[in-house]
Amino acid sequence: MILASKSPRRQELLRYITNDFTVKTANVDETLPEGISPSEAVLYLSRIKAAPFENENDIVIGADTVVAIDGKILGKPLDSADAEDMLRRLSGRTHSVFTGVTVIKNKEYHSFFVETKVTFFELSQDEIKRYVLTKEPLDKAGAYGIQGYGSLLVEKIDGDYFNVVGLPVSKINRLLSSI
Repeated sequence: MILASKSPRRQELLRYITNDFTVKTANVDETLPEGISPSEAVLYLSRIKAAPFENENDIVIGADTVVAIDGKILGKPLDSADAEDMLRRLSGRTHSVFTGVTVIKNKEYHSFFVETKVTFFELSQDEIKRYVLTKEPLDKAGAYGIQGYGSLLVEKIDGDYFNVVGLPVSKINRLLSSI
């Protein structure tokens, strides 16, 4: 099995299914088409990440996760100020985390996405600044990691926790069992 992702979190989560995988990545242009919805975006990105390994005699898994609020995708922050802006937008509100997954087996593409709703507590400016100082938000979509210090910001979730971390393992496991 090939995991087409450098994410250490995805590697850790895939180990719940199997330890028999290798990590391979290709440089792909992740520029999104204009006007694409968050669910379409993660499907598109998961496909282009998996596609370079289609011809390998193995199962390939590509995945991508985005955070969206008010229909707008929040990517990884550019810097600390951008992370603070994103966290202010999420403060006291419910947003969606979408992960798209593409599994390729025998050149057949099987794609799906999972959406999880996450509600943040109302955050003070001091809480936001303290969290950004941990540096955790700087490489995370939406400027937070639910599996780390970012868990302290979350009031509740509705849906798959592992989807928010970056890989909906139960749904992938079921798909792998059926193909």
